[in-house]
Parts: sequence; structure tokens; C-alpha cells
Amino acid sequence: MIDILALYLVNNETAMLTDIVCQQARLARDARFDGLFFTAVKSTGIYCRPVCPARAPAEHQVSYYFSAAAAVAAGYRPCLRCRPDSAPGSAAWQGSQTTLQRALRLIDEGGLQQHSQAALAERLGISERYLRKLFQQQLGLAPKQYALTQQVLFAKKLLHETALPVSSIAFQAGFNSVRRFNDAFKQQLQLNPTAIRRRSNTAVDALELELSYRPPLAWQKMLQFWQARTLDGIDWTGPQHYGRTFNYRGQPGWFDVAPLTKTSLKLRLHWQGKQGLFNLVQHIRRLLDLDANMLLIEQQLAASPLFAGGIISGLRIPGLWDSWEAGVRAVLGQQVNVAGARTQLNRLVQALGEPLDADKKLFPTPQAVLDSDLLMIKVPNARRDTLKALAQFVIAQPQAEPQQWLALKGIGPWTVNYAKLRGMSDSDIWLAGDLGVQKALLKAGGVADTAALSPWRSYATFQLWFSLGD
Repeated sequence: MIDILALYLVNNETAMLTDIVCQQARLARDARFDGLFFTAVKSTGIYCRPVCPARAPAEHQVSYYFSAAAAVAAGYRPCLRCRPDSAPGSAAWQGSQTTLQRALRLIDEGGLQQHSQAALAERLGISERYLRKLFQQQLGLAPKQYALTQQVLFAKKLLHETALPVSSIAFQAGFNSVRRFNDAFKQQLQLNPTAIRRRSNTAVDALELELSYRPPLAWQKMLQFWQARTLDGIDWTGPQHYGRTFNYRGQPGWFDVAPLTKTSLKLRLHWQGKQGLFNLVQHIRRLLDLDANMLLIEQQLAASPLFAGGIISGLRIPGLWDSWEAGVRAVLGQQVNVAGARTQLNRLVQALGEPLDADKKLFPTPQAVLDSDLLMIKVPNARRDTLKALAQFVIAQPQAEPQQWLALKGIGPWTVNYAKLRGMSDSDIWLAGDLGVQKALLKAGGVADTAALSPWRSYATFQLWFSLGD
């Protein structure tokens, strides 16, 4: 048997998969490749995940696609057994195209549901023509076609896993009418929505979904990181689970996640919004970093002399809800240890966090911070002024990138990078000025060649933090 991993690494620089790698991965049903490509069977017109338990077709009968959307665009319908709608995201080439990564993230957050393609291109800082060219080269389809397929596949997932009415699913998946949803579903997947509805589903007070990922996942290590930084009423951890509150599109809620299988987590979501569930679930996947291609990331990190002693396999980016929360945590974490920052943050939360119930709160909003004298936190006045300036900036420019915060007094590169690292899950953040990183570098015996770690320097940062132990 040809070594799948060795073959894949031959193409490390472009992160593309060859047909022979795909062949060996599907024959081995290797979960590390789940979502990195899809196998389309010419004789049946069906496309599958590489982990599909069905009998493997002959090689001359298959074609490989690097996204479910591309397989759909080629005329294939999804397998009802392995359910491509449940595969992890992030195709194999991601990481080599920063602009494309950001475009996909914005689309998943509703960038083409709420705005035009021209507006998306403007936000990315590129022309609309170049945006179309980028998608055509990498995915083989247009941005709008990709967005539509993602919506339809998410709707299919809801049909399989929830008891939501079809009409609710249509709106939660981002469609403006049930008729438009039915037409798109049949056109894209060649299936009728009601034909795949699970009749045995019963209504529950929380929505439960399976969130797939590609192994490995160092779940206990991530829980350990979150646990040291939980805030009373905002987020919490248990032996196996992590949960937190949030406000999404003006509707408060909370979620809890815990391991379900060796390749998936179970999400329990309490949220009463009528639209936007697709974007919300993608947001939670980002926070948990479930779409990371750890196979590629860890091979690149392991090649660095900095990690000659080994790495923690499956260590991802433990995220925060947004860059605002990450920015506040960073400002109050300046020049103090984790415990000290946590004390000040809890004071802020208890004073300004909006209660959800007896034991849950929402993280303080920019307006709440701006309207407060902030005397509840025991910090220098300059730190309070920085928080107020940040709040005012975020209110005035909610779509602005953290990089623009550098114009504010009291905010430097470390604060901005921390916000991008945990609030946006940017994969390529190197916290050069971080005390923990500096200690870990000394422990590792030298200065790292950070350029060689790109575009995965965020993962290198977390590896260094965890190398310090308790």
C-alpha cells in the first residue's frame, strides 16, 4: 500500500491532492482526508466522502472534486449514506490562498445573502472580476454558485438531523421563500426536501447537530486552555464539554459542545432566531476551529527545528466569539498574568453583562462599556480610556478589521494580533512580543524561522504556549 501521507506531502507547497493520493485515501477510508475531496461515481451520478462505508467503486468509474459545490456543479447528487452535507469544511488547497480563505469565511457568514458580489469583492480589496477568476480557478464555479450550494447542503443536514419544519429550514438556511428553497434544493441536489425528512424526529427545546472534523483533535488540551480563561456566566467547561453564551443578529443564546464520535462533536444550541442558523453554525465551527487541515499543518510545524522535541497532535485554535471580545480580553490582559486578567474581566462582566438567566450572562457590549465609568475594574485610568476608545471605534465601524485599532492610544501589535488570533481564528498570527512565546523560545533553545512556519504561525504560537506546561 502506498503511503498516503507521504504522497500528500509531495504536494505540500501547493496543498493540492493528486488522483493517486485521493485513490489511496478513499480506499483506506482515511478520516484525515474527510472534506478535503469528494469522490464522484460516474455510473451512479452520486458523490461521496472518502469515509463512505459503501463498497468502493473501481477507479475508472470515479472523478475527484475538491469541494462539494464543485461536485454538485458537475451534475452529481449527494450520497444519502455518507451524507456530504456533514463533512468538515476547508478544502485541501486552503492556506495557500489567503484571499480565497477570507472570501469563503465571509460567504459562510452571509456575505452574499445580505450583500452583492460587488460589495463582497470591495470588502476583500479586490475587483469583482478577480473574485470570479479566483473561484473559477480554485473551485471551478462562481462565488454565488458556491454560496447557494452551501445553503442547500446545510438545509439537507437540518432535514436529516432536526425536527424543524421545512419552512423554518428554508429561512434558517438563508432563503427568502420556501418556493425558492424547494426549487434550489431540487435543482442542486436532484432530491425533494420532504423525501429525506426523518419522520422519527421529535421536537426538543434545544437544536442538536453533529459537527464533523478531520482528526486529530486535542480536545482535552483545548478545554484546558478555555478553562483557565472562563468568565462567570459567559463560558464554562466540564470533563468533556465546552459552552458559552452569545448574541447573534440581536438574538441571545448559548451552546454546548462535547465529543460524539472519533470524528465529530455534538452541538446543543439554544437560539430562537428565525433566520441565520447556517451562518451561526459556521461561526461556531470557526470558534472551535473544526475545519483546520491538521494533516498539512502538523507536517509543516514538525519540519521546523523549533519543534524537534515533538508537537501536541490535534492542537487547534481555541477561539472567542468575536474580535471585540478578544480585544477587551487582550486590553485587560496587558502586563498581567492570566489569573489577573480573568479577575478584571469578571468584574467587568458582572457589572455590565446582560443577564440571560440566573447563571448566564452576555459579554458586555461596546455601548455598555462606552456608557460606563469602568470604575469596577482596578486598572490604571489609561487602560479604561483605551477600552472606551475601542468601544467607540467598534460602534462607529463595526466591520473594521482589528488592524485599524492601531490608531487608538493604548493598543499595540500584541493586542491587535491577539484579537485576530482568537476573535477571528486567523491561521498566521505570530505573537512575537508575547511573554509566553518568548519563554517557550528560550526553552526550545533559540529563535524560530517564523517565515518557514507561515501560514500556520497561529498553531505554532499555541504549541509554544502549551510547551510551557502548567
